[in-house]
Amino acid sequence: MLRLILLGAGVALGGLGAQAPEPQPPTFRADVKLVTVLATVKDARGAVIGGLGREDFTMLVEGATQEIAVFERQTDRPLSVSLLFDASGSVAKERKFEQEAALRFLRSLLSAGANPADRVAVYHFSDAVDETVRFTRSLARLEQAVLAAHPGGGTSVYDALYLAAQRLENREGRKVIVAITDGGDTTSRTTFAQSVEAAQLAEAVVYSIIVVPITNDAGRNLGGENALKTLSAATGGAAFRQYGETDLDQSFRQIERDLRTQYLLAFYPRGVAAGTQRFRRLELRVNRPGLRAITRAGYFAPPESSTSGYDPGVALPAAVPRERKTSPPAVPAGKKSAPRAATKGATP
Repeated sequence: MLRLILLGAGVALGGLGAQAPEPQPPTFRADVKLVTVLATVKDARGAVIGGLGREDFTMLVEGATQEIAVFERQTDRPLSVSLLFDASGSVAKERKFEQEAALRFLRSLLSAGANPADRVAVYHFSDAVDETVRFTRSLARLEQAVLAAHPGGGTSVYDALYLAAQRLENREGRKVIVAITDGGDTTSRTTFAQSVEAAQLAEAVVYSIIVVPITNDAGRNLGGENALKTLSAATGGAAFRQYGETDLDQSFRQIERDLRTQYLLAFYPRGVAAGTQRFRRLELRVNRPGLRAITRAGYFAPPESSTSGYDPGVALPAAVPRERKTSPPAVPAGKKSAPRAATKGATP
């Protein structure tokens, strides 16, 4: 990584003795890695806005304005979508219409007018994660995978998000995770912070469809719901509450509208003050009144820049530790195995 370092120091001049050191100016870094950002622009009513130009956006990293090197309006870059289904017992009653709504979404997403390079993978998770089918555009295989849930007892939401993000990291184009769950993680080995970091490193946008079988707050896992909302917002996605089949179809339609009207922007970070955090806060402003850009909260600088991890600036759920590991922790004797994906099928 190219580093531009400005240093100031006191200088001792012959025989006059040591002078008081002058304050050092800040250190700046220029990361040569191109950072890609997907964004959706909405108005005050929540309507998706297309047709904007490069001049309508201002990109900032840690407050420093960045030059937008790449700009694509309504980008048609290939989509890689990971569809995650909660197969735990807590959402069993809703499973049938979730599957039917997901199939309608996939048929529309992969319709004749779509990019022929678009691909979808399907996961089911309970106490373990089943990678039911790898990335494909075969509707027959996807339909079979969506209907192939094997219900289990626990709920490993964070494990599923972590594994899906890892699978997406080296794929080209746009990367999206859609998770359908009640949010109540009970059996993951991966933490909330690890799953957020994995999604950020993969540059994946996360959409959460939160199953709400109980409308009374007293009977719901609000901590799990809030965690999913935080994760979706941090990656530039959105969270939806699902009270029934109609809500689910509306959620899928909104996700598809977002994907059809995304902007792609990219920049080479310049003039970002060096700090101790690897995570760089990002802000994308729309230079038109009444419009806002929905995008990820930031990105991770290359590892050699600094040492610490993700800190989105928002409180994590109380039960989630603020720890960072680049891989799941070692498994103590007698405990369950690491997050795993039982792979069925390969990309055609």
